[in-house]
Amino acid sequence: LIIPAIGVITAIIGIFAVAPRSGDKSAMSAINRGFFISALASAVLVSIASFYFLPASLAELVDADVVAAKIGLDAAQMAAFNPRFMAIGAVIIGILLAALIQVLTGYFTETNRKPVDTVAATSLTGAATVILSGISLGLESAVYSALLIGSAVFGAYSLGAGSITLSLFAIALAGTGLLTTVGVIVAMDTFGPISDNAQGIAEMSGDVHGEGAVILTSLDAVGNTTKAITKGIAIATAVLAATALFGSFRDAITEAALSAGLDVTTIGEYAGVIDASNPKNLVGLIIGVSVVFLFSGLAINAVGRAAGAVVFEVRKQFRENPGIMTGETKPEYGRVVDICTRDSLRELATPGLLAVMSPLAVGFGLGVGALGAFLAGAIGAGTLMAVFLSNSGGAWDNAKKFVEDGNYGGKGSDAHAATIIGDTVGDPFKDTAGPAINPLIKVMNLVGLLITPAIVSFALDGNERTSQIIAAIATAIIIAALIRSRRSSTLIG
Repeated sequence: LIIPAIGVITAIIGIFAVAPRSGDKSAMSAINRGFFISALASAVLVSIASFYFLPASLAELVDADVVAAKIGLDAAQMAAFNPRFMAIGAVIIGILLAALIQVLTGYFTETNRKPVDTVAATSLTGAATVILSGISLGLESAVYSALLIGSAVFGAYSLGAGSITLSLFAIALAGTGLLTTVGVIVAMDTFGPISDNAQGIAEMSGDVHGEGAVILTSLDAVGNTTKAITKGIAIATAVLAATALFGSFRDAITEAALSAGLDVTTIGEYAGVIDASNPKNLVGLIIGVSVVFLFSGLAINAVGRAAGAVVFEVRKQFRENPGIMTGETKPEYGRVVDICTRDSLRELATPGLLAVMSPLAVGFGLGVGALGAFLAGAIGAGTLMAVFLSNSGGAWDNAKKFVEDGNYGGKGSDAHAATIIGDTVGDPFKDTAGPAINPLIKVMNLVGLLITPAIVSFALDGNERTSQIIAAIATAIIIAALIRSRRSSTLIG
């Protein structure tokens, strides 16, 4: 609780530091300054708090013998281990992860950087090459972001002195450290839609020209970058939280097995150990990866169907009410808003059921080992997919902005039309499917954690038939939801 409290203080410092200066090249310079000052202040204050609140060794803790038995360290190791340095190191790892994600994402999505400029240049040869370059950029950036997140997880894990419990606690602290900058991160995320809407309103009004229009366009481009950055940081927090939850997952398995009178040290699956040679675990891993792809496809398809319904409605209003084009009458805005609202709520059902039911189907159908592999696969694939979708969408959007600034023919050119298509494709990537993977990972991990005792209990009590029935019902619900979703896609007109 102390670390998040420090984050509140440093958020205030960072927000005041964002005040623009005459030497700033763009709004992104001011935002970066606020973020890095906030991060530095967090590191310093957390270090001070660690020395003030934590003892110099674990041996100085109250009930040190009980703690030693829980974390698996002997008396000498307890005396030698300094929790202050572990806490400081883990928090700094989290802060560094946030800072590096900001720099990396900014490189791949900012205008006047080579990746986005390259995507904009491909508009000279049509929309297809814009799509291809944006996808390749997203795939490449996802690898680097995943490596950063993986390095942070391993770095925090290595601070545990060989104790799994301490290592997982360090990973959780790294996630908390990353969120010490949450105030600035939320401000950055909010900046994106504000700048986007401001630029859109100004463009529709037709009253903003010259330098004012240029400034608004620049702020909109910066907003696209900040949104991509915050989505990358969000998926990093999801991975750190999910990794830390694996400790609870393991404890839930072993406690359920012990309560059933089983010697967990003799059976790997019920000791929380995933056997890579067990085909069931490999199947669970593959299903976990598949769920991320299916979830992303459902989210993108939902946007496509809703957008198609809006297009048909707009065409219908133009056809039935010619006065709209001449300005004599106003369109029926409410009907379009109703389509968007109704479809967004309806389309939420299938991805939501997939997130809840898939752990049930795998856990009760294949066992706790397969469930652990399923969650691991979902975390790994979700990390890559979320960053890929967010960064590709941000790059396409800013490539369009780069052309609108007068490059490659400017507004109204064929290059501009190509980047508009890329931006249209990128919107469901960066605004729907990409951000939605973050709660997907968290929901599946929490569901998996909650059902683990029941899975172990049924398996050890000989209730395999009950487990198979539950798995079959969960699978049937998923299939029914997918069939319904597929049929509704034919109703777009």
